[in-house]
Amino acid sequence: MLLMGIDIGTSFIKVSVVDASSRKPIVSAQYPENESPLITHQPGWAEQSPEMWWQNLQLAIHKAHAQKKYDPFDIVAIGIAYQMHGLVLVDKDQHVLRDSIIWCDSRAVEIGNNAFESIGKDKCLTHLLNSPGNFTASKLAWVKDNEPDVYDQIYKVMLPGDYIAMRLTGSITTSISALSEGIFWDFKKGQLSEDILNCFGFDKALFPEIKPVSAIHGLLTTGIARSLSLKPGIPVTYKAGDQPNNALSVNVFDPGEVAATAGTSAVIYGVSDRITTDPQSRVNTFAHVNHTESLNRLGILLCINGAGIMNSWIRKNVAGGNAYQQIDAAAASVEAGSAGLQILPFGNGAERVLNNRNLHARFYNIDLNKHSNAHLFRASQEGIAFALRYGLDIMRSNGLEVTTIRAGMANMFKSEVFIDAFVNTTQLPLQLYQSDGSVGAAIASGVAAAVYTSFKQAFEGMTALKVVEPFNTDNYEVHYQKWKTLLLSELNIQDTH
Repeated sequence: MLLMGIDIGTSFIKVSVVDASSRKPIVSAQYPENESPLITHQPGWAEQSPEMWWQNLQLAIHKAHAQKKYDPFDIVAIGIAYQMHGLVLVDKDQHVLRDSIIWCDSRAVEIGNNAFESIGKDKCLTHLLNSPGNFTASKLAWVKDNEPDVYDQIYKVMLPGDYIAMRLTGSITTSISALSEGIFWDFKKGQLSEDILNCFGFDKALFPEIKPVSAIHGLLTTGIARSLSLKPGIPVTYKAGDQPNNALSVNVFDPGEVAATAGTSAVIYGVSDRITTDPQSRVNTFAHVNHTESLNRLGILLCINGAGIMNSWIRKNVAGGNAYQQIDAAAASVEAGSAGLQILPFGNGAERVLNNRNLHARFYNIDLNKHSNAHLFRASQEGIAFALRYGLDIMRSNGLEVTTIRAGMANMFKSEVFIDAFVNTTQLPLQLYQSDGSVGAAIASGVAAAVYTSFKQAFEGMTALKVVEPFNTDNYEVHYQKWKTLLLSELNIQDTH
């Protein structure tokens, strides 16, 4: 019995086929091999074509099939993870009306800030658990204000995973978790937020049928099944945003458990049973994959937009396109602290952790007689780790207790230099697992398909491949405090920690 997981990432689409009994991947495939493009019509804007996601998904599935390591007709369920906060709009014929305004697009910051004031800060933080900020609801309001012809044709508003499920099954559904990440959900009333609908003038009919994250969201249509060489009627049984899904993938479900990822963006994601919010909405609270009306399971999310994309920029523009392994080896030849070279990695749109400011990436203290490419490579990875520590301190100040962090051994967590900087800067042990988003989505799909009785049972028995303990914290603390001083100076704020 096999399970398929799909991860709709910003850089590529990844598909994994997992053996249900062992929970081990048989095959993983991604498309494209290199990063997918962003559409940037103006500075601070970021869009992608949903049709590109769909085409790349089909190519990734066929690429997995081509390895001939499994019988596609043995697949019994499909799970989907997806890049969070993206806006997908379709008409009554399920045709996409415009490119998706994705998570790192900054155009709606002012709209969200105005709604925060209009609805009221206290009401937003107690009902929505966040400011409308630069999230999906504000992006939809931007379309309403600036593209009324498009807005008038909208049949349904979706997140990226909802769209992919629609293409597979023809059914349009969503979940509380998805609506909460778009800032459409009222946690106190347990319904779509009337405050958001009224503030922006949205019709409730624009939103899909709400189902649990783990549920039958539709059945693979005959035509699509034929084109993908799959069995008709396979259920799509799981949809979750990439960060809740990444936490699930490393068995993070209960209060006090914390996960981290470092792909295009970097995230620390902790689970809580208490409704807590950051007064400045610099870190955000959403419904976790196992949240229900009777059981609070809330994901507290810190996101640094300019993470892996900073490393990618360095690779393309400084390292001449060399492989990441070569970059990591060069960075490892330099001592911690990069001989005084410091990088603020905030070059991928407005950063919520910086109060929705777009600070851009910045380089400091370059000594033309001392610094080499290797110093830039290391300073980039250290800067990302320092940014995560800065956000983690905000999370701690809001009551999140962290003793250990779990992560999949993927993306930047493949780099020993980054792991070294991350562990010693956060001063926390790191457990690394052989897991990723597509594998987690595949395993999770088995719950609603009755392969497993619960998420807990699906992920029981997971063991860490590696545990890294802090060992050089004093040294990194010195470098971090220097980096933080530069950041606070650029932000023109006083140090509150």
